[in-house]
Amino acid sequence: MPLLCLFSSALCFAQLGGQSTYQFLNLVSSPRQAALGGKALTNVDYDVTQALYNPATINDAMDNQLALNYTNYLGDVSYGSIAYAYTLDRRTQTIHVGATYVNYGSFDGYDENGNATGSFSGSEAALSAGYAVQLGYSDFYFGANLKFITSSLEQYNSFGIATDLGLLYVDEQLEFQATLVVRNLGTQITAYHEHYESLPLDVAIGLSQTLEHIPLRWHITFENLQQWPIGLPNPARSTTDLEGNQKAEKVGFLSNVVRHTVLGAELFPDKGFNIRLGYNFRRAEELRIVEQRNFSGLSAGFAVKINKLRFSYTHAKYTAAGNSNLFGLHIDLQ
Repeated sequence: MPLLCLFSSALCFAQLGGQSTYQFLNLVSSPRQAALGGKALTNVDYDVTQALYNPATINDAMDNQLALNYTNYLGDVSYGSIAYAYTLDRRTQTIHVGATYVNYGSFDGYDENGNATGSFSGSEAALSAGYAVQLGYSDFYFGANLKFITSSLEQYNSFGIATDLGLLYVDEQLEFQATLVVRNLGTQITAYHEHYESLPLDVAIGLSQTLEHIPLRWHITFENLQQWPIGLPNPARSTTDLEGNQKAEKVGFLSNVVRHTVLGAELFPDKGFNIRLGYNFRRAEELRIVEQRNFSGLSAGFAVKINKLRFSYTHAKYTAAGNSNLFGLHIDLQ
């Protein structure tokens, strides 16, 4: 039970948990993504994993690039992703394929009387294919991913389909990018048990720019714009007045704006070695412990390139009881 509670609390901060199914679709498996706060949407370069989060970033620099990512999550939970892109020719440009998965590990089952019923497991996966196109001769690009989703939780199974849509603006002179992304538009084709559930829709806006005289690229993302307000009062932070009446925590307008915000920075983004830092305000606010400093919301990582291999690592802070380590290997197959 403690393991399940810990896993649920960490998962819910990013998924608005309990409101939809296939929550794993919004898990961040890329070390680069995680280090930049979990929602960097405007990396238009070699990073083939980026297209899993924003299909509009698919470009010919991803040609023949392969990425393998693995995350050691909380408890026995692990998840990861694989991504690959290939440029067919200049006319059709680049196609992208990828897969994400999560393995929830093994659980001991019991009936209502406490009798053991044996162990069971749970896992989910999604296969995707994506493509992006330049809109005429403008600086705008449009991309889409098509995803096929499968889920198996104990004896219950489900299958679904979804799409991601992205619109990207690129100013090459200013090295500035802006994007609007709508993820997980779709439906369950087969439900776990008669009742059909919605998918975890996420609408986000992302901005980034590489500074002119400093080898630094900053990122800012406004996530989950489809839901307002996003902040909920924490019962642990309620107060009691002199008459013994309890007052719930007040989550104001500014607090809600901040909880939609994710910040990230990448030092030496175009070099063989770079450092990445990020801060997720909603994770920090919803997972922090009252009267304790546990640095929830912070993430940091680095990448090292050796010939055609690039190794990435990120450590993401969730709670005092559990953190996440992400590993990635990027291979240039050209």
